[in-house]
Amino acid sequence: MADFKEAPLSSRPLGLNPTEYFGLSPEQRRVEEERLALRAQLKRRYQLQLNDPHRKALVEDPALNRWMFARNRNIYPNFRPSPKTSLLGLLWGVGPLFFWYYVFKTDRVSGRLCFTGDQIIWYERALVSL
Repeated sequence: MADFKEAPLSSRPLGLNPTEYFGLSPEQRRVEEERLALRAQLKRRYQLQLNDPHRKALVEDPALNRWMFARNRNIYPNFRPSPKTSLLGLLWGVGPLFFWYYVFKTDRVSGRLCFTGDQIIWYERALVSL
């Protein structure tokens, strides 16, 4: 780790004490190193299978499968109905229907007014004046 020079008006942060970088005992460091070695072996084995030019079957990564399951297929146990979600569902489910009904209804009514009387539609009025 890079040398840390203390500021004149503050003390050295506890995390930068070189004797206790991570606060781990020698036993915990040994266990962590074993865990990292096992992880490196699994990673190397997966990379060898993945990059094998003579591979016949699909290489499946169990961690990726678990992640995809948690991401895609497991949403309902985490969903909790609440007033907020009910309001959002109503807003995004029924709201657009009312919006488009209003747009089409007012467009139809205003179109009827232009065609029933002696009024000329605004864009036709612009063409007549040319």
